[in-house]
Amino acid sequence: MTTSAPIDLAHDDRSPARSPRRRPTVLLVHGHPFDRSMWAPQVTALTAAGYRVVTPDLRGYGDSEVAPGITTLDVFAEDLAALLDRLDIPQVVIGGLSMGGQIVMEFCRLFPERVGAIVLADTFPRAETPEGKVFRNGVADRLLAEGLGGYADEVIDKMVAPATIAAKPEVAAHVLRMMRSTSPEGAAAALRGRAERPDYCKLLTQLTCPAWVVVGEDDVYTPVSDAEYMHRQLSDSTLTVVAGAGHMPNLEYPDEFNAALLAFLETLPDA
Repeated sequence: MTTSAPIDLAHDDRSPARSPRRRPTVLLVHGHPFDRSMWAPQVTALTAAGYRVVTPDLRGYGDSEVAPGITTLDVFAEDLAALLDRLDIPQVVIGGLSMGGQIVMEFCRLFPERVGAIVLADTFPRAETPEGKVFRNGVADRLLAEGLGGYADEVIDKMVAPATIAAKPEVAAHVLRMMRSTSPEGAAAALRGRAERPDYCKLLTQLTCPAWVVVGEDDVYTPVSDAEYMHRQLSDSTLTVVAGAGHMPNLEYPDEFNAALLAFLETLPDA
């Protein structure tokens, strides 16, 4: 098992040059098997609009320490809380995509007082099925045996919509670079931990903070119906469906994604 002792996460902490308002800090959590570079378009747009943005590499990913074994979602969330402690940030708007969105939900469960608002992108709240547990552990075994090269080639047209691959090959190239450079041990540990995740459906009904739910129109992994379900469960939420996007609308259609994200953030009170 992976130890739950927090580790120092590699991260970027970008602040605007000047802002007339005390805007909330935004913490963005990447998905699997990516790294913090997936949020580059959002960091640029948010800092230009006056927001401080923190983007970490989760343990086992990017430049952060690799901890083989099993990394459950609570471990990821505790790492993030420890990072906020080190940066002296008491509360954030926390957003995540896919696995990152599930980490956001776990963070809300463990540290509700630190959450000012949430962003749930291309994710879903239900616990893993028995079949899903077998599948995730099987993929973990494969990644340890083969690395991520073959896996990345097989899933790229699910991570990114085929139309995006054709029209924006640089986006697909970025996603492939992230996947291929991910540590097999880190990715496998996350897959095994994610297979054991709890159900967050009831938690969503208990959250009172503002929420933005966003999904790619053509997302195969987390379809629009999953986003609509979360939107219904949350008491104060806005739903955006990004036309033409797959599982990574923030990279596929960054202008549309950023405009909706900034519109949501504008509804929040100053920090």
